[in-house]
Amino acid sequence: MNAVINGITLTLDAHPDMFSPNSPDTGTLAMLSSVEINKGDKLLDLGCGSGIVGIYAAKLIGAENVVMTDSSETAAEFAEKNAEKNGVGGIKIYCGSAYEKVTESDFTLILSNPPYHTDFSVAKAFIEGGYHRLIYGGKMVMVTKRADWYKNKLTSVFGGVKVTELNGYFVFVAEKRVQRKNPPQKEKNKLSKKLLRKYSKSNPH
Repeated sequence: MNAVINGITLTLDAHPDMFSPNSPDTGTLAMLSSVEINKGDKLLDLGCGSGIVGIYAAKLIGAENVVMTDSSETAAEFAEKNAEKNGVGGIKIYCGSAYEKVTESDFTLILSNPPYHTDFSVAKAFIEGGYHRLIYGGKMVMVTKRADWYKNKLTSVFGGVKVTELNGYFVFVAEKRVQRKNPPQKEKNKLSKKLLRKYSKSNPH
């Protein structure tokens, strides 16, 4: 498929079983029309699919400043081929669930069109993990057709979110703010209340 985004032409291939294999997804285009990608940015395309977001970003800020990741090996393979085809083969591409293989934590932008037709477990991992992968002042940008859950979850993690409706989609922009008093704990450090009580009893101060 061919896509022209803000004057940049991309040529992408996709497996028939992948998301939106024949044309650019309307939601993704809505998201890209709502975000500024500038020199100095470091961007993560989270759930990259065929790579349209990351490849477009690499055309603006350089392949060395873009990372793409997807849980599907097929998607990661096509994203790599598409990056080469569009002249930005230097993009770092991972295959893993959410941030499983992503080692960087200095992104200024994380962009994602999550699988919102499933339960919210994937989106929850995307949002909570995203907070810790962004620098202060960095932004997480997501697009879905569902508003309430994403608005509430992004607000609870980031302390606020801007929501814009475009062509039947909701675009969310949440900024990691320096003044956030109670940032979310990393998942691996979370203990249940029961375990915390048990730990406190066995380790009195």
